[in-house]
Amino acid sequence: MATTVTQKGQVTIPKRVRDALGIVPGSKVEFTPASDGRIVLTKAGDTSGSAGSSRFAKIRGSADLGMSTDEIMALLRGGPDE
Repeated sequence: MATTVTQKGQVTIPKRVRDALGIVPGSKVEFTPASDGRIVLTKAGDTSGSAGSSRFAKIRGSADLGMSTDEIMALLRGGPDE
């Protein structure tokens, strides 16, 4: 799978690759040289230091938290428990 480099040195990561790596807007990626000369693209580690990502990470992938809507909204907004 090939992509074109722009004049600014930018490339578009193909959707199949983004989906496979779980890359979404705002994700960080790493480029690592392999011993055979290839460059390996990986999704960068967790950015748990960011308040926005940690709030959402607490509920990601689960629709049954046993919480009321008000409790979920308080969690997402960084309410008093945070």
